[in-house]
Amino acid sequence: MEPKATLQRYLAVRRSDLLAKLDGLGEYDIRRPLTPTGTNLLGLVKHVASVQLEYFGLVFGRPGPALPWMDDTAPDNADMWATADESREDIVELHHYSAAHSDATIDALPLDAPGSVPWWDEARRAVTLHQILVHVCVETARHAGHADIVRELIDGRIGNGPADPNIPPLDSDAWSAHTARVEAAARAAASATATGRATGGNRA
Repeated sequence: MEPKATLQRYLAVRRSDLLAKLDGLGEYDIRRPLTPTGTNLLGLVKHVASVQLEYFGLVFGRPGPALPWMDDTAPDNADMWATADESREDIVELHHYSAAHSDATIDALPLDAPGSVPWWDEARRAVTLHQILVHVCVETARHAGHADIVRELIDGRIGNGPADPNIPPLDSDAWSAHTARVEAAARAAASATATGRATGGNRA
């Protein structure tokens, strides 16, 4: 498989992983903040959709629609959460649109096509499609990982469902035992470190 097709395939999978985290949840659960900085599932989808439009749109002279939450005058983090007036359907549709718009740019340009990221430092502003494809793949995967944790905090769902080969098929008791082992190891390591500091450590 050609490098561009490989990167595009990985990006498509990560997009799908992220959107799947909304499945089966009500309006409150997809929107509610689960971290002290407000991380939430629908906001992650909104953010990634916005990022795709900017990096595969503006950067290569193929702008999509203006997004008010990405304007310089918008409040901080406006792209990271959904207002009550922004529906799940609208944000998911925006994500699908941004994916199609991005794929059109990727299909139309060679990997060495030049672009410019105006919000980056001038010294690194000049980029290629190859660089941006890697950048957006990594960013999408990072946010899909955030969504993994947020979804687990909501209802315990992990990975890509029961058939996910990367998740051991453990029942709740086994997961509790695993968590207890991790906790015990953490406490033991902390205790050993504290003891070493109190005694001055091992010195020759």
